[in-house]
Amino acid sequence: MTMRIVVTGADGFIGRNLVLRLQELGHGNDLVRITRETAPGDLAKLITGANFIFHLAGINRPKHESEFASGNLEFTRTLCDAVSKQARPIPIAYTSSTQADRDNPYGNSKRQAEDVLRSYGHEAGAKVHIFRLPNVFGKWARPNYNSAVATFCYNIARDLPITINDPNAPLSMVYIDDVISAFVGLLEDNSGFERTPEVAPVYKTTVGEVADYIRSFEAGRHSLITQRVGTGLLRALHATYLSYLDPSRFSYVVTVHSDNRGEFVEMLKTEDSGQLSYFTAHPGITRGEHYHHTKTEKFLVIRGTARFGFRHVDTGETFEIETKGGDATIVETVPGWAHNVTNVGDDELVCMLWANEIFDRANPDTIACKVKP
Repeated sequence: MTMRIVVTGADGFIGRNLVLRLQELGHGNDLVRITRETAPGDLAKLITGANFIFHLAGINRPKHESEFASGNLEFTRTLCDAVSKQARPIPIAYTSSTQADRDNPYGNSKRQAEDVLRSYGHEAGAKVHIFRLPNVFGKWARPNYNSAVATFCYNIARDLPITINDPNAPLSMVYIDDVISAFVGLLEDNSGFERTPEVAPVYKTTVGEVADYIRSFEAGRHSLITQRVGTGLLRALHATYLSYLDPSRFSYVVTVHSDNRGEFVEMLKTEDSGQLSYFTAHPGITRGEHYHHTKTEKFLVIRGTARFGFRHVDTGETFEIETKGGDATIVETVPGWAHNVTNVGDDELVCMLWANEIFDRANPDTIACKVKP
């Protein structure tokens, strides 16, 4: 269903992410963006026919304290007055702050803006959703402004120093994608009046821990060891860090180990789930010729033709598998079986390799043993 959606603060951190998601959902053609550049006299015209308003505009780092009242309270009052004149209830979602329950200029202005919105909701019979957000982090937040995460990511990605006054200072944070998902969910489920919805999950951490994680992301580009970036806080922080990379650092070079057999290149290592690499072999070359007690591997031929040979080191049983690029066949090494791989084609062999553990030179669990003694 086509909806006319108004977004105030559309050029801010949260606004830019919300606008992008709304466009993805097909709302781009009737999306109204209100920014600081919008003339006050145009407000009434822009909200005409609106089906939903996301009120994200606000001030949190003013040059003068009085701007808290004008940017948060007064603009909200102006918006509600304009919406009231539409003579029909228009639902509004508002980004307030967890500081709204604190007695400081910023918190007071956000709390007073909430009160204005609640009054509008009562009088117009409109649904009002007030999000008291903790620290929000993610792509496109402004560094060196009011986000420690953005500042850490930006500076560390550029080899600039960061300042931490108290590494044990607690942080409660929500990720921008989760915030946006909660917002757009209201377009389908807009039940209830004056709701105070919550964004989940809320990540409880410390300033020092966040800085350490972000440093580890940069360090991993050199050590090749990655954190567990597939879920939760680390997933969100890792994505955020990468979003602050300068395009000149979108790529980095890893070490190539070459000899007369071909090349071996390590790509990625994990602390507890092994590592990824690839190797090449010239025609007629055999690699491997060893066995493992515990270590396991998975091979996938990307290009060329390979013959994998196996011999049970106790019983002497042998086995061979031939596979080539395009077969999408995984070949596993099995503890107690000596194994090798031979390029039996006319072209260079390229093979991807996953091992379940990082290679440990002090305890390699790799015992030389030919498949054909």
